[in-house]
Amino acid sequence: MTLSAPTQIVFIIALVLAVIALLMFFPVITFIPISSFWVMTAAFVVLAAGCMFRGA
Repeated sequence: MTLSAPTQIVFIIALVLAVIALLMFFPVITFIPISSFWVMTAAFVVLAAGCMFRGA
């Protein structure tokens, strides 16, 4: 399996999710009922999927 760089939109989506998770960790955003750990995990999964699948 060869890895490729994620597209710019996938990187931006992962970055936005990571920033939201960081704001949830420090109690800036409190109205989202999910743990910040799971939001950061979702950001990592999106970024990893963007690297594993070509053209994603």
